[in-house]
Amino acid sequence: MELIKLKKGGVMVGTFRIYVATTNPHKVEEIKEIAPEWAEILPSPEKIEVIEDGETFLENSVKKAIVYGKKLKSPVIADDSGLVIYSLGGFPGVMSARFMEEYTYEEKMKTILKMLEGKDRKAAFVCSATFFDFQRNLLVSVEDRVEGYIAEEIRGTGGFGYDPFFVPEGYDRTFGEMPELKKKLSHRSRAFRKLFSILSKISESESL
Repeated sequence: MELIKLKKGGVMVGTFRIYVATTNPHKVEEIKEIAPEWAEILPSPEKIEVIEDGETFLENSVKKAIVYGKKLKSPVIADDSGLVIYSLGGFPGVMSARFMEEYTYEEKMKTILKMLEGKDRKAAFVCSATFFDFQRNLLVSVEDRVEGYIAEEIRGTGGFGYDPFFVPEGYDRTFGEMPELKKKLSHRSRAFRKLFSILSKISESESL
């Protein structure tokens, strides 16, 4: 199966269907907006349980992609991402979604703000993105991040997760206050743009 069908000269035609290994509709929409024209991004037709027990974002991303890919027997993309706060030893890290899992993100953020009192607030959002094609046994993973800091308070209602208290480097507003700009700046945007660029190059080289 070709990744992308190409006309002579490298002009792309048609689309390539890729399922997203997640139950989070926000992620699906974010990736759709990032994806190039040749990629038809779809939510998974099945809810598949994956135990995310990796010690790194990369390990969890790869595991999700492989589990979903083998189950669906179709090309999939997966990511694992989260907030890393340097003065807290990288916390919450890979536990970003599962930290205080039974609570809302507003409650999570309020707890973290208390933990940060008197501490350095430098932080980063990190995303590992993986593509897995079961039929071709092709696996590609990348990682990227956006540096910044944790605001003194929760600000903004845009985005999701920890967006309302994360301020990206070079700005004075949180992702929650500038959701449209976040789409271009975010760790997920950077990682998936990098991943799609690699997949395009793979396809072009195989189509020569």
